[in-house]
Amino acid sequence: LAPDNYKAYAQQDGHYADNAANDEDGASSDATEGQDDEDEIYEGEYQDGQADEEELAQQYELIMQECGHGRFQWQLFFVLGLALMSDGVEVFVVGFVLPSAETDMCVPNSGAGWLGSIVYLGMMFGAFFWGGLSDKVGRKQCLLISMSVNGFFAFLSSFVQGYSMFLLCRMVSGFGIGGAVPIVFSYFAEVLAREKRGEHLSWLCMFWMIGGIYASAMAWAIIPHYGWSFSMGSAYQFHSWRVFVVVCALPCVSAVVALTFMPESPRFFLETGKHDEAWMVLKHIHDTNMRARGEPERVFTVSTRRAASPPIWLTFMRCFNYPVKDNTMKLAAVWFTLSFGYYGLSVWFPDVIKHLQADEYASRVKIHNDERIEDFTFNFTLENQIQRNSVFMNDRFISMKFKSVTFIDSSFLNCYFEDVSSVGSSFRNCTFVDSFFYNTDIDDTKLINSKVINSSFHHNKTGCQMTFEDDYSAYWVYFVNFLGTLAVLPGNIVSALLMDKIGRLSMLGGSMVLSGISCFFLWFGTSESMMIFMLCLYNGLSISAWNSLDVVTTELYPTDRRGTGFGFCNAMCKLAAVLGNLIFGSLVGITKAIPILLASSVLVGGGLVGLRLPDTRANVLM
Repeated sequence: LAPDNYKAYAQQDGHYADNAANDEDGASSDATEGQDDEDEIYEGEYQDGQADEEELAQQYELIMQECGHGRFQWQLFFVLGLALMSDGVEVFVVGFVLPSAETDMCVPNSGAGWLGSIVYLGMMFGAFFWGGLSDKVGRKQCLLISMSVNGFFAFLSSFVQGYSMFLLCRMVSGFGIGGAVPIVFSYFAEVLAREKRGEHLSWLCMFWMIGGIYASAMAWAIIPHYGWSFSMGSAYQFHSWRVFVVVCALPCVSAVVALTFMPESPRFFLETGKHDEAWMVLKHIHDTNMRARGEPERVFTVSTRRAASPPIWLTFMRCFNYPVKDNTMKLAAVWFTLSFGYYGLSVWFPDVIKHLQADEYASRVKIHNDERIEDFTFNFTLENQIQRNSVFMNDRFISMKFKSVTFIDSSFLNCYFEDVSSVGSSFRNCTFVDSFFYNTDIDDTKLINSKVINSSFHHNKTGCQMTFEDDYSAYWVYFVNFLGTLAVLPGNIVSALLMDKIGRLSMLGGSMVLSGISCFFLWFGTSESMMIFMLCLYNGLSISAWNSLDVVTTELYPTDRRGTGFGFCNAMCKLAAVLGNLIFGSLVGITKAIPILLASSVLVGGGLVGLRLPDTRANVLM
């Protein structure tokens, strides 16, 4: 690929020559004032010559400075922000619908956790595929297709009934949204001038946080409302968590609609030899910004052609060629370690809260021994009890619920059960004699080593029973995640304001080391409130590392492989999420020492690797 050379600016009523091609830094140009601002024309000719890639990058930087930062960049900022918000929503949807979906679809414990893993697996392949494809066919086109895939299958997943089909839809949905992060940052960086690039890319990162807040708020508002559901017989159930899935697809749909009105990256057009198209986009950017400021519009013209971009696989292999090979390996390591620590702790954190609540709940259990209850009607909820060696005679259980109730060695003689739900309840070594069951969910799975004598069951409830009524723990889990997501706001603001001042590497390494230390102290959390506080602290400290890593990755790769390189690194991120999900999930309820120590050590190690990356603060986009 022969580099282009920025040769001259031309002015309609006055003429000057730019000797930038012969200048040592290739980045300066002389300017003379024209007699008529409205007739002023700036002409940049890109042609094959002796200039190297750095000179081309300097010349493109000069054009972006002429275009300025204004209305166009802010429009693109919000459009791409919606796409990034969708990625944040997708991540949080996994944790929020996991318990409800698996309960609704009667998933056994052996199948639990596959939803989280399968979504991240889809995102891993999606990041690599869409990132590489964006270097071939364009940022906008790939982002439109990938977001459309995500929106369609996310919406479809809310209606399917089988768990395997639900997993397939969420995996394809994850495959689609996997392209969001590598394309969004590549796209936006290519229309920003160097001076404020780090700051504005950091502000863009806030939309991921907004996506998490949106998902948390919607989960809190929708999922626990069991009444927000409908059914068509026993075959089709549409519970509240499915409504939540539909609502979470809205940011993606909005992003697709808004993105259709935005142009392709001009830097990509120049890299693929489409100079006429690049001229039109540059003119659009400049005119949009100038009109907003009330300044004269200028016209950029570009000529000559560059060679076509190589196939995707060859582009990927070039990420491991000198001089970017070393950077690729270091970036992959940092992405992997940061993701392993973050997702390992965050995705399964609702289960940690639930185990803490379960321990506290179990400590308040009421134990009744050797009771005898006759001719009594139970029409209220029995909760958190153990009935041992009890006798129930001529009793009626009508329109009531057993919630976490265990009957052990008890007898039910001539009892009547109607419209009864039993959540987390069982009958162990019990005996039922001359009893009648109508419209209950009491079946063989809950009658453990029990005897049923001269009793009958009619119109038993089928499927798994979901209940959020009086279940305030569900509200609490979503609220805790909301707090954890909101805690990253200060870190987002600080990283955006300081990104171009103290440098990317100092922020990346410092943030990862500090978050690793804060993660270590989770080990000493003995109460629910202490764990929540430490989680918020960890999230607040780690967000600066994420923002810095996004900026560094964008700036380290040349334009012709920026999407591919970013996609590969993001694929390593999602691979780490899969491993963290499986490893941390298998240890929840068993021990918290191992996952916390593991996360702490990999974060500190990744931060030290990040400090060895080259500083990109003064870089122009190659």
